[in-house]
Amino acid sequence: MASTALKVAALSRCCCQTLMMRAYSKTAALGQGVPGSVWKLGRLNHIAIAVPDMEKATSLYRDVLGATVSDQVPLLEHGVYTVFVELGNTKLELLHPLGEKSPIAGFLQKNKAGGMHHICIEVDNINAAIADLKAKNIRTLSAEPRIGAHGKPVMFLHPKDCDGVLVELEEA
Repeated sequence: MASTALKVAALSRCCCQTLMMRAYSKTAALGQGVPGSVWKLGRLNHIAIAVPDMEKATSLYRDVLGATVSDQVPLLEHGVYTVFVELGNTKLELLHPLGEKSPIAGFLQKNKAGGMHHICIEVDNINAAIADLKAKNIRTLSAEPRIGAHGKPVMFLHPKDCDGVLVELEEA
């Protein structure tokens, strides 16, 4: 009987320690490395997909999948045509080259069938975000923010500094 009580007590201590460690690790992970900052990371704005055939891609999302899609818009400064696919909680951005010097043309030369190009995350203060990220040795692909497809300032972060993902920050 005494050995059963000891086993129960030991099991109880073990479970309490495990629960405390789990609670600590969850709260520590949430706040880890996040100083009181002057900018905040927001929601996923869109996932951009480079497409070799804009009409075919637009038709897939509009006619086959039933999504609402925008008109095709040329963005001369970025060298792309864009179409946005509304998904309710976020968007897909279909990208097609606008001219031979388009970064999307280079991407499609390496990826003939197209594919995911970048993700776009909103920030509440793009200039503060850029300054903070540069101080943390995250490279940007341009010296200053440019106006993006939504008419807001955007900045692309170097994929080699972001685990192989091209990240676009957009001011919310």
